[in-house]
Amino acid sequence: MKRALLLLVVIALAGFAGAAWQIDRFLNSPINLAADSQTFEIAPGSPFTRVANDLEAAGVIDSALLLRLYARITDKAGSVQAGEYEIRADATPVDLIDQFIRGEVRLYSFTIIEGWNRWELLNALQANDHLDATLTDEDWASLLQELGAEESHPEGLFLPETYRFPRGASDRAILAQAYGLMKTTLAEEWENRSEKTKVDSPYAALILASIIEKETGRADERQRISGVFSRRLDIGMRLQTDPTIIYGIGADFNGDITRRDLRTDTPYNTYTRNGLPPTPIAMPGRDSIYAALNPAEGKEMYFVATGTGDGGHIFSETREEHEAAVQVYLQEQRRRLQGNP
Repeated sequence: MKRALLLLVVIALAGFAGAAWQIDRFLNSPINLAADSQTFEIAPGSPFTRVANDLEAAGVIDSALLLRLYARITDKAGSVQAGEYEIRADATPVDLIDQFIRGEVRLYSFTIIEGWNRWELLNALQANDHLDATLTDEDWASLLQELGAEESHPEGLFLPETYRFPRGASDRAILAQAYGLMKTTLAEEWENRSEKTKVDSPYAALILASIIEKETGRADERQRISGVFSRRLDIGMRLQTDPTIIYGIGADFNGDITRRDLRTDTPYNTYTRNGLPPTPIAMPGRDSIYAALNPAEGKEMYFVATGTGDGGHIFSETREEHEAAVQVYLQEQRRRLQGNP
C-alpha cells in the first residue's frame, strides 16, 4: 500500500514538473513570427482573454490558455494598455506582456521641413494617415490660445524637427511639441546671441531667421546673408528680399515676381517698407536662428543667386558690383534655358 501511494506521489510530482517545464518553456521561448517584427493592435477596453486569443489566432503564440494562466497568476492581466504594438521576433510571451503593460506602442514619424510655411505644414499634417487631423486654417487662433502663445500669428512658431507619435495622435499634439521646442530653442539662441546682432527681441530674431531660411539652404551662407541684412537694418536700408514679396502675395503667387509685385505695397513688401516684416514668413531651423543672432562681419551689402543651380550666391559690397553680379546671374539663366552645358 505504501509503495502504491509513493508511486502515485512520484507520478504526480513528475506530472507537475513536466507541466511546469512546459509552461516555463512556453513563457521564455521566442514567439512565432515569419518576419523580424509584426504589428499587433489591442483595442481600447479589450479583456486580456481577447488579447491572448488574438495572439494565438495570429500565430504569434502557441497557447492562449498558458498566457492567460501566467497573466492571472502574476496579476498582470488588468495592466495591459491599448494601442498598436510592434512586436519583435526575439520576444518571449513574458516580454510581450511586459511591453503591453509599459505601453511601448509603435511610433510613427512626422517631420517639419525647414522653410515650410503654415499652409505647407497644415497640408502635411492633413495628409498623414497615422495622425488624427483636426485643424483647418481657421483653427490657428484657437490652437495658439490653447498653447498659451503670446503671438497671434502662427507662422514660424513651430521648430522644424522630426517628431515621434503613436497612431491616432492629434495634429494638435504634434504642434504642441513643435511649439514648445521652438520656444526652448529660441530662448537658448537668444541667450547666447552675438553683440553684433541688430534684432531687438527673440521674435524679431525669428522673423529674420525665417527670411534667411528662405534665402539659402547652404550652411556656409547663412551667417553671410545675416550679415548683409544686419548691416542694412543698421543703416535703415530696405531689405529688398524676394521671399517676403512671395509670402505677401500668398496663394496668388504664380512663380514669377513682376515689377508690379515689387511696387505693390503689402506688410511683407520689403521693397516698399523699411525694417523687418510683421511676422516670420516660414518655419526656420535652429541653424538659421543661430545665423540671425550671429551675423558674419564684413562690408557686403548685396547678394544674388549664382544661377548655376548650386544654391549659392554672389556677394557684393557696392551697388556697381551687385549690378555686375546680376548680369552674370541673368546670363547663366539664359544659358540654362537654352540648354547649353
